[in-house]
Amino acid sequence: MVETSAETIAADAGEEISEVGEIPQSKLIWMRFSRNKLALIGGVGLIIMYIIVGLGPFIASNYYRHQNQDYLFGPPTPLTFIGPDGRLGLQPYTFEFSTRLDPESFKFVFDIDRDTRVPLELFVRGDPYSMLGFIESDIHLLGIEGEQRFYPLGTDALGRDVFARLLIGGQVSLTVGLVGVALTIILGSVMGTISGYFGGLVDDVMQRVIELILSFPTVPLWAALAAALPPISRDFTAVHRFFLITVILSLVNWTGLARQLRGKVMGYAESDFVMAALASGASDARIIFVHMMPNASSHIIVVAALAIPGMILGETALSFLGLGILPPAVSWGSMLTQAQAVPVVVEHPWLMTPGIAVVLAVLFYSFLGDALRDAADPYSI
Repeated sequence: MVETSAETIAADAGEEISEVGEIPQSKLIWMRFSRNKLALIGGVGLIIMYIIVGLGPFIASNYYRHQNQDYLFGPPTPLTFIGPDGRLGLQPYTFEFSTRLDPESFKFVFDIDRDTRVPLELFVRGDPYSMLGFIESDIHLLGIEGEQRFYPLGTDALGRDVFARLLIGGQVSLTVGLVGVALTIILGSVMGTISGYFGGLVDDVMQRVIELILSFPTVPLWAALAAALPPISRDFTAVHRFFLITVILSLVNWTGLARQLRGKVMGYAESDFVMAALASGASDARIIFVHMMPNASSHIIVVAALAIPGMILGETALSFLGLGILPPAVSWGSMLTQAQAVPVVVEHPWLMTPGIAVVLAVLFYSFLGDALRDAADPYSI
């Protein structure tokens, strides 16, 4: 007697073969993720942000450290698409301006000559810069030929291009989240898995340490760690201080992931795959790193995506308080230090643009993290 499979019977009956139950879990996760419109918005938005800040020196019209003493607290450069002949076209123009000091208010006043239009050109030579650490050039995407400069978001108190500093600062603020979360994942995953696997005294000690860290307010704890740095830290370069900030943020933020993985590992302790590994003589390290942590990988990815916004906000808060990235380096938080006074913000609202960038980055990462959390369990309703 010949055995007949279900597929053969369905084919003989002329029925369409169903793929239900044959779709791999990775495809189910992607299908659920791709249906979330906010996740796609967040993913595409983050890709665009990272591309723009990565190409920041080329996209910006000026070098981010260049100081224009004739344009202190200068407003954004006005644009028009009406040419000198009075016709509307695709060529963008700006206007010539002159600077004078108001003798009554002792403030600079910028007089715009709207009868004299200056064309904006593509691929204009300007301030030299280094992009991605190894590309040396002086060509900018958009600029003005001659001595006049183009400031799409105005300038700060020292006459520096806010748009250029926004892009360069984004390289620090967006990267500190990725590096900090990487350290958080390593520390939190190892500590949480060890705590849940061994239990007993090891678990008690680790949980008390976590409770001690969680009992402190976040921002004062960051400030205390930054203030407790050794005197040699005063001579640190911008790169050294950047990695120091990521370590400080990671030392605080690993506790949440450790507690969550501890609970998952306790649930895995009686699982068949753990019992089989123990019966085969596997070591504790092999069970932890080969069996338990990979099973919790989807949860780790979700926690990482949701933790990056916290890292970005943490760096912004530290730099805003003067404990993070310090001049001449620049980040979104250090740029916001000039916006601490309400009168300054009222008179020069373009100084708040780094805050808008922080909000967008946090929103995009939140959209992405929420979608990953839902997609990690494709079988839930």
